[in-house]
Amino acid sequence: MTHSQFFTLIISFGAALVVSYALAGPINPAHHPYPEQALAVHEAEHAVDHAWEIYHGAALGGTVASPALQADIEQHLHDARTLITQAQEAAERGDNEQVNRLVTQVQIHATKAIEASKEPKK
Repeated sequence: MTHSQFFTLIISFGAALVVSYALAGPINPAHHPYPEQALAVHEAEHAVDHAWEIYHGAALGGTVASPALQADIEQHLHDARTLITQAQEAAERGDNEQVNRLVTQVQIHATKAIEASKEPKK
């Protein structure tokens, strides 16, 4: 393989990655083979987005109770995002039980993050 062929291969692979990333996104419940599961995941995504907004408001306002609590909040939000990805995969498979279990866990993490973000400084 010549240098120019290798360069062309790398550019083509990079372009394919960019296109696939651009086309990826949240599940659209209206065009999903399992719309009920997709809607549940979509609503869970909104709950996590709301938790992030509450947290960011507290962090920017300097009202997060402590650095340790801030780390806990960030861990809850990270865990929620990870669970969202798993729930999306389960929704793609039509695994209703798994979607419900994961969405419940997402809601728990989002709620804990919101509650901790609202905890007053001492």
